[in-house]
Order: sequence, then structure tokens, then C-alpha cells
Amino acid sequence: MLISDRIFERLNEISMSQKEFALKTGILQSTISEWKKKKTNPSSDKIMTICSVLNVSPGWLLSGAESSRNKSRYKDYIIVDNKSEIGMLVEKYNGLSKSDRERVMGYMDAFTSINNSSL
Repeated sequence: MLISDRIFERLNEISMSQKEFALKTGILQSTISEWKKKKTNPSSDKIMTICSVLNVSPGWLLSGAESSRNKSRYKDYIIVDNKSEIGMLVEKYNGLSKSDRERVMGYMDAFTSINNSSL
């Protein structure tokens, strides 16, 4: 089965039109139609966006294989725009040393436990 076949299978499962899919992914509707007509696959730079919109893992989309860890085709990750606040936070976190990352995680744990206890 082609990647595009899995895309159309998933679109059918979630009752999403090609038009809606095009709007959510930023991929031209004509490009999506070509995948179906010509039995071609999307370019590699579109895979993560497609996975995000369809709520599937890259492993399932690319190979049809389900994750052996959770036996699910659904994703266990998030995609973040690196220009967003969260994306910038991740970039800064990744630039820290291991000990500084552990320290930040300790602060976050303490902060969330304080907030949770005040609810």
C-alpha cells in the first residue's frame, strides 16, 4: 500500500474531505488529487505535517506498521512550530547542559505540584 493510499484511508476513517485536509496541511488540493490519480506519494517534507493533521505516527504513515510499543497507529509525539513560544522554549532547553536540563525539570515539577495543590 502506498503512503497516499494510507492518507486516503485515514481521511475516510475520520470523515475529513480533501479540501479540509488541504486547508489544514497547506498542501494544494490539486497536489492531493494527483496523489490519488497518479498513485504517487507526498514529498518527504510534508510527512510530519500530514501525520499531525491525521493524528497518526510517521511509522504507520510510511510503512503501515503499527508501533510495537503501544500497538497503535496514533502519534505519541507533538509537532511544534519552532517560532512559537513552545518552540523557542524547546530550543533553549535543548541548548542547556544535562545538569541544567535536570534542574529546569525539577523547577517545573515543583511549580506544577504547587499549582496542583492550590486547586
